[in-house]
Amino acid sequence: MLLWLMGFAGAFVFIEPSPYEIVGILAIAVFAVTGLTLRPPLVPLILLLILLNVGYAAAMLQVVDQSKVVTWVLISAYLAATAIVYAAMLGANTQARLAYLMRGTLAAGLVASLVAIAAYFHVFGGLSDLFLLYGRARGTFNDPNVLGAFLVLPALIALQRMLAGRLSAAVGGGVILLVVLAALLLSFSRAAWGQFAVAALLLMGMTFATSRAPSERLRIVLIAMGGALVALFLLAALLSIGQIADLFKERATLDQNYDLGHLGRFGRYILGFDLMLDRPLGIGPLQFSKSYFSEDPHNTFLNTFMSGGWLGGLAYLALTLVTAVRGLRFVFVRTPWQPTYHVIYAAFLGVAGESAIIDIDHWRHYFLILGVLWGLMAVTTPGRCLTIPALNRSP
Repeated sequence: MLLWLMGFAGAFVFIEPSPYEIVGILAIAVFAVTGLTLRPPLVPLILLLILLNVGYAAAMLQVVDQSKVVTWVLISAYLAATAIVYAAMLGANTQARLAYLMRGTLAAGLVASLVAIAAYFHVFGGLSDLFLLYGRARGTFNDPNVLGAFLVLPALIALQRMLAGRLSAAVGGGVILLVVLAALLLSFSRAAWGQFAVAALLLMGMTFATSRAPSERLRIVLIAMGGALVALFLLAALLSIGQIADLFKERATLDQNYDLGHLGRFGRYILGFDLMLDRPLGIGPLQFSKSYFSEDPHNTFLNTFMSGGWLGGLAYLALTLVTAVRGLRFVFVRTPWQPTYHVIYAAFLGVAGESAIIDIDHWRHYFLILGVLWGLMAVTTPGRCLTIPALNRSP
């Protein structure tokens, strides 16, 4: 149940520390006391996360007098710890624990979507503005872009239920998917739109390729075609509302004013990478927009080099590449959790790709996806298990 709560609490991230941190600390304590299974395949994950946070800590020494910087580094270390715990706890009772965590995440996505949709249409009256930002739905998050990115994983879970579940599960998954996609659209996050489109195509491709019967493949094709038509009808219905249509036209372009120019998003990439070459220790967390440029990097690869120096930047780059390449090895391995593995792997590739155009350093759901993916890879790999000495009981 703690795992369900961790998945569910991921939808409420509008302050730091958030409810997610409170539930997470409790869950980490319980699992640490009752035993966590560390398998040898988890060593690269643990090592690279340690190097990433050592880089942050070393770069922090330049601006250690700033309290917000210290807090930022501590949160980074905590989120890295959650990824390791997610990976380790899947070493026992894998299927049951994974199911609870995914159900909580799906419930979180549904609640966040309903709040976002209701607020956008001012169902909450004057309180609706609390869940909006610049005319875009942000729901229970502090930014519409984070809401949109968070909803991708619940949307993929619902889509997988449609592709591989029984008829009742497929219908229920379809309803949930429509609700989540409506909220995803109302976040007006171009990156999240693209992330879902790519991840959904990857998920359908992996499910199609690993299906055991022609009838299953036919079902996937029919669902994909029917789902595309329903999605188009949903889009057309929403765009019939003038306010939504105007903002959609504004957002559905690649030439936003903050993207272009010498100090625009893409201009900062060039200037930032040039600065990176001269600063092996980085410039310290939160300094990019404070001391050098007017806005954040909006590129996690660049931001890790800026916030964690060459050590942190190379660690994040290696973590992304190693996870993507190693994860591909297990796509075709038959396991009870193969359908969920496809969801998690597609979600990871999506969020890793989005990290090239936005900062995901403190996205809770990124560390959930990262930890679960490594945990599933570890239990699919034969090898001797190492258990942290404790009561050695599974919660």
